[in-house]
Amino acid sequence: MPGPHPGPPRIHEGVAMNRKIYTDIFSQVRERRPLVYHITNYVTVNDCANITLCAGGAPVMADAREEVEEMAGIANSLVLNIGTLNPSQVESMILAGKMANDRGIPVILDPVGAGATRLRTRSALRLLDELEIQVIKGNAGEIGILAGAEAEVRGVDTHGLTGDPISIARDFAKDRSMTVAISGSTDIITDGKKVILVGNGHPMMGSISGTGCMAASVIGVFTAVADDPLQAAAAAFAAFGIAGERAAALNGTWGPLSFKTGLFDELASLSPETLSRCAKISTK
Repeated sequence: MPGPHPGPPRIHEGVAMNRKIYTDIFSQVRERRPLVYHITNYVTVNDCANITLCAGGAPVMADAREEVEEMAGIANSLVLNIGTLNPSQVESMILAGKMANDRGIPVILDPVGAGATRLRTRSALRLLDELEIQVIKGNAGEIGILAGAEAEVRGVDTHGLTGDPISIARDFAKDRSMTVAISGSTDIITDGKKVILVGNGHPMMGSISGTGCMAASVIGVFTAVADDPLQAAAAAFAAFGIAGERAAALNGTWGPLSFKTGLFDELASLSPETLSRCAKISTK
């Protein structure tokens, strides 16, 4: 097992939110290349590893109980994804998450398919109860179910949420003392006090599997260098969405596979200055 990965300096939020914050966070990502440890699903594991590299991080994937604490001991952030869930994996997530909490590195939870089965819902709630989660990222249905709202989830896709998603997310974030990030045509990010909306992205991003999982990985990269997970998640959503916009603009006749290649390429070539200039970020 290698020695500890050097921890990147953390960015402190100013009193007023401004675009320089996002530029600074992304610049630190590219300079420091944080190590992002994933316990994730086997459908999208390779995509999550590659999108982490493209964003500027270094990925590591491992879920054996015998090594998860050591992995969490050298990482700069931890991403937990329950997309292909089994009870043994949950135990590994608990062990890794507690180590991450002890070390003070951010933990990102992607509760894929929460609400679709009792196992998924119970497992996501257990992780929320037993770990300090800095950011939970999900679609409206997944977040709604875990927040106690009426929502419908089939498989890993949401099919409706009863109520105002902003209010549901804000209350959930306040109750759990964490940042809640809802992905959608307009992404919603809140820490229970502030609400940030991100309008970047392209419909083609819904034509390939795993974009939600990849978004959680990008959040893992950005939160690794920022003290404020709210700002980090907003910057991550914007960067990922801008990459999608630019990939789609290259060739309007692209199919899903070509678009996916373009998505990786555009995120890898995205600069902090372009992120700041093109981010469609607003507060509510």
